[in-house]
Amino acid sequence: MGALDDLTKKAQDFVEENKDTINEALNSQQAEDISDKVLDAVSDAAKKVTPDEHDEKVDAVRENIDKAIGTEP
Repeated sequence: MGALDDLTKKAQDFVEENKDTINEALNSQQAEDISDKVLDAVSDAAKKVTPDEHDEKVDAVRENIDKAIGTEP
């Protein structure tokens, strides 16, 4: 398990060293556009496999995730 621990440590170090760049990327218009497409596809798929009564909940979850990524508040 040493290799996995080493990989995890390297990933944590990378994120810490590049925190500002990562935050800028997550809050960019490009991230907004991509996340909207992905979230639309995932929520549409979820609505197809769940009863219609859960559509509002799926939309609420999608909206909350969307607020955390991209440029739209």
